[in-house]
Amino acid sequence: MLNRLETYYDSVPRSAARAEDFGPLTLFVRDGAGWPYYARPALGHSGAVDAGSVDKVRARQRELGVPEAFEWVAETTPGLRAAVEASGLVVHEHPLMVLSADADALPSPPEDVTVRMVGSADPALESAVAAPYAAFGAAPTPGAAAQVAARLDAGLTRLAAALDPSGTALAAGQHQPVGQVSEVVGVGTRPEARRRGLGLAVTAALVEDARAHGAETVFLTATDATVARLYARLGFRTIGTALIAEPAEEPA
Repeated sequence: MLNRLETYYDSVPRSAARAEDFGPLTLFVRDGAGWPYYARPALGHSGAVDAGSVDKVRARQRELGVPEAFEWVAETTPGLRAAVEASGLVVHEHPLMVLSADADALPSPPEDVTVRMVGSADPALESAVAAPYAAFGAAPTPGAAAQVAARLDAGLTRLAAALDPSGTALAAGQHQPVGQVSEVVGVGTRPEARRRGLGLAVTAALVEDARAHGAETVFLTATDATVARLYARLGFRTIGTALIAEPAEEPA
């Protein structure tokens, strides 16, 4: 399973980013609007990674003006953490979860909310793209909705949203299919609509859609153990630890 996910991790950014080779590491640089990408272990690399390689990637990220971010799976590339920390980055741990084959408990949304898939010409597209940004206190980058629409039309992503009676998205998220594998990503709920189970309802809709479109492996990365317990209600189980490294926060 972890090898299958490594192939996926290497494949999915290539539809919207260019890959720059740094020996044991690959830096993905996004073309156009949207969340920036990161560096991760080169597919198939099984040896050590030294801090010097990490430093070279960080220098390139600073040159490009993109976040100095690295993502990988602890169990697959166990030696990278020491190199990343030696370079001065802070590593955060997140449960890596895969949907069980027999999972069938998909919760219903609140009565006053409609959860459905959103297409590229859907009136709800703009608010569905904006909702996850709002969850993190941000506004969508210019052109974000148009980019998501293009990816929807190309079959590179699928978008689900929880809509209020006016058709405005209160929560939304995506899954990104590559072959028979799809990752649930970017699920977020607007601050004023939290604690209503909307994120879980959106995730359930994405799971159902991924399965309907032939995905045999559906996975996600949970924020922490508390969130992982919520996803476990949908049938996800933890199989590893996703690591994300970034610079330490500057003192206020």
